[in-house]
Amino acid sequence: MTGQSVRMRMGEDRTGVQGRAGAEWEGVLDAFAESQAGDAGAAQLTVYHHSRPVVDVWTATRHPGPRPFGRESVGVLMSVTKGLLAVCVHLLSQRGALDVDAPVARHWPEYAVNGKQGTTVADLLTHSAGLPAFTGDPADVAGIDLLDWDGCVARLAAADPVWQPGAACSYHALTYGHLVGEVVRRVTGVGVGAFFAAEVAAPLDLDLWIGLPQEEEHRFVPQHCPAPPPTRDRIAMMPQAVGLDHDDRLARSLLASFAELSAVTTAFDSRAGRAAEIPAAGGIGNARSLARLYASLIGHVDGIRLLSPLTVDRARTPRTDHLPAPLRRPANADTARFGLGFELPRSGLPMLGDGSFGHAGAGGRLGMAHPESGLAVGYTCTEMAWDPAAGPDPRWLPWTRAIHEAAGLPAGR
Repeated sequence: MTGQSVRMRMGEDRTGVQGRAGAEWEGVLDAFAESQAGDAGAAQLTVYHHSRPVVDVWTATRHPGPRPFGRESVGVLMSVTKGLLAVCVHLLSQRGALDVDAPVARHWPEYAVNGKQGTTVADLLTHSAGLPAFTGDPADVAGIDLLDWDGCVARLAAADPVWQPGAACSYHALTYGHLVGEVVRRVTGVGVGAFFAAEVAAPLDLDLWIGLPQEEEHRFVPQHCPAPPPTRDRIAMMPQAVGLDHDDRLARSLLASFAELSAVTTAFDSRAGRAAEIPAAGGIGNARSLARLYASLIGHVDGIRLLSPLTVDRARTPRTDHLPAPLRRPANADTARFGLGFELPRSGLPMLGDGSFGHAGAGGRLGMAHPESGLAVGYTCTEMAWDPAAGPDPRWLPWTRAIHEAAGLPAGR
């Protein structure tokens, strides 16, 4: 940040906010300190404006575990990883190697069974493929090796969709990564982690991985969930909350999806879990690289722009607003909105306002961009405190307001 002011602040309890902010962006540093004041974990925030880094801050927070937290620390990104995978697809589409409106079976012939012959790549990207889990029986999850790529994609290829592909939308928490990732593998001949590393991370010098290399393990800081895991009884009652009988096929698939994601999240505590390619949830990186990635989608960063304006507009065009859910939602439910692989703003995930796109991750991580304002933001945290059912993560709100103010945008943009 040449020519910009540098500030450092240390708290009385040795919980510090450190970093740099441009002279007109110091309010974001203050807001970040405010947002993290009550957070027991650590966090990072980086902001790019018109291709330049203007904020790069982090907390030197007391953190459970043997490794300190700082600017170079990396952690699990959870579903923010879905945005990384979407970038890979749009690169291939932009190069003419992949048509998102074509059938999946064009690249993955084994997929064309059990009513999936007409499923398009766009259906996979918009969570409308009808395969929210690797199994339809929650009891089977314990016997599935979720780190076995070939085994998992074979299950998906042979599966019978829970609803007609393209006719409804419901979040594919873990299967999204294998469905879309296998298409990338079939098109390129390499795994999605290798493709992302060579075509995205390397040109931009990003500290982002889908499969953490052994030599980067020393930088990894684990996540922590402050809430106790749901009890067996609470899980069993989840289908009733959305109007489903416990034995309904959709209910069992959703319960299996919940169990699968829980198992994979636990696996991230192991070296094998962090090394595996889990492109729906297992990306590992930091805020600085997330912001740099999103900045390169909407402008030139050190001479590199990954996606054309036309590709970005296609990626952020709403694709699911007209689709029903395959289950009953509460009247006040905050419905997820998707473009092609990216989340779009909604009340519980306002991002940077209308026109922005990106992806949030369990616990509160967030990567996003707003082309019209030239803003790109990356936020990571170790404390999995965000409850999506309660609305936006309270930690986002102070610095989001400050970013709008510094960029000269209306607060509700």
